[in-house]
Formats: sequence, C-alpha cells, structure tokens
Amino acid sequence: MAKMFGEMAVFSGRSNRPLAEAICKDLKLTMSEADMIDFPNENIFLQLKCSVRGQDVFLIQGLSVPVNRNLVEMFVFLDALKRASAGRITIVIPFYAYGRSDKKDQPRVPITARLLADLIVTAGADRYMTVDLHAGQIQGFFSIPGDEFTAFPILSDYLVEQKIPNAVVVAADLGFAKKARNFARRLDVPLAFVEKRRIGNDPNAQALTIIGDVENKNVILVDDEVDTAGTLVEAIQLVKRNGARQIFSVCTHATLSHPAVERLRAAPIEEFVCTDTVPIPPERHLPNFKILSVAPLLAETIARTHAGRSVGEYLHDTQ
Repeated sequence: MAKMFGEMAVFSGRSNRPLAEAICKDLKLTMSEADMIDFPNENIFLQLKCSVRGQDVFLIQGLSVPVNRNLVEMFVFLDALKRASAGRITIVIPFYAYGRSDKKDQPRVPITARLLADLIVTAGADRYMTVDLHAGQIQGFFSIPGDEFTAFPILSDYLVEQKIPNAVVVAADLGFAKKARNFARRLDVPLAFVEKRRIGNDPNAQALTIIGDVENKNVILVDDEVDTAGTLVEAIQLVKRNGARQIFSVCTHATLSHPAVERLRAAPIEEFVCTDTVPIPPERHLPNFKILSVAPLLAETIARTHAGRSVGEYLHDTQ
C-alpha cells in the first residue's frame, strides 16, 4: 500500500510525558523533541528541534491539570507543526477536558466542549484521537475525522483476571449505564445503578438510591472519571447501607482533584483501578491503586492510522 504521507513523527507536550514515552516504546520509535520555555509572564515559547515537512505527525497532549496551560501549549504546538509544513497532524488527547460542558443545560452558558473542538481544528489539527469521552456526541463537535477509543477492554480484562466472587457491576452514574452494561456482560454478573442528582453547579452529586440488588455482594463501581471522589464516596456509602460487602472502584480517567486522594484513603475500597490517561504523581499513589496503561491501545491505533489500515477492525477484535 502506498503511503499517503511521509514518515511518522511523534511529539509530546508536557501534560503526560510518561504515557507518550510508553507509546513510542511500543511503536519502537524515538520521540521527536521540541524546546518549550515558560516565560515569567506565563507566555509559552516552543521550537521544534527537527524538520517535519511532509511528515505524518502525531502530537500527544492530555488536557488534565493544569488544564489552561496544557490547552495553550497544545494550540501553540499545533500551530508550530502547521507552520513547519507537516503533511498531516493528528492530535492525540488521552483525556479531553470540558467533556461535561457538552450541552446548553442552563441559561446563558457556553458549550465549551464544542468550543474546544473548534479551537483544535483552527490551530491546525487534521485528525484527532481521544479516549472515553464523557459524552459520545462530542465526536460530532469536530469538523475533522477522528477516533474515540475506549479503555473498556483493558479494564474488563483485568477484572476478569481477578475473578471477584459473587460480584455485581454498579454504574455510579445513570449516564454511564450503557458502558456499565458492557462490563456486566463481559464479567457475566448482574448490573445495578446509582441514581444521583446534581444541584446547580456543585461539582459533587448526591447519591439518592440504588436500583438493583447489592446485598451480600462484592460491588464493582464503574464510571468514566473520578474527579474529587465526592460522588464515588456517596455511592460507596449508599451500596454499603444496602448490604454490599467488598467494593472495587473502576474508571478510565482518574483526574483526582483535591481532596480526592484523602477521600479515597478513608473510603472502604479494596482496589481503585484506573488507566494512565491522566498522570498520577507517585506521591499521590495509594497502596490499593492499580494503574493500567492505554499505551498499547494508542500505539496500535497510531500505527494503523499511519499505515492507512482499519482502526475499526482492531477495536472490534479487542472488545
């Protein structure tokens, strides 16, 4: 098959360098470098250290904390690649910020997830890749082609290996019900749901009731993201009041804003399972943390995208 673009080049911003290095290791590729300097006035200077003219470039930049710095760094990086005449630029966003701002659910508010998609395109991206968007319709906000991947195979395979007895999968959010159903089907266990309500712009939601049976069962609480862990702790308390025994928490994105780590340390969780879409500094790790890597998934899809091979076939085979 003839190549549509030049040689592959992979760059990384500073948001999740360890994940980018793991992806390059799987690709057996040396990461391309750029000089990045933060000036005293918080302006970001960037200069590519190699030519990218005509090349197939992949830029890896997650949008976790510090979100605004990582956003501007991504835009500056995309602009530099575009002006350096890259043949094609694919932005790889392991964690997509502002995913909860996907609709106009209050008067006089923005749809920031759409705004972010527009800015990414304007800055120079030709394609995008991301993992487990909070809302699937965000894919439609982009005017460029792209792929959303799920960490479900990685997380579910790990849970299958654990052979948790008498288990029940519990969706921590009704919005995650469909993906929770996939977990329950993969593990061949029952499914239950936590009904919760968010009041105004409070970042935490109140867990109201449990739909399903968790009495004397080992609960696997699943969600796409754990931020402050307030909702997770409420869900834990709710299933405990309903007779649950051991509790396992599973998510793709562990953003763990303050005071999440303190809450998780105090919570009766057997194991907290997440992926490395968001970097967790070693000093914030707890003994019951299990961090699984999405690097093999992203490396394979990057390789297939570069070679013009089907990504869908690979994703179908892994699910």
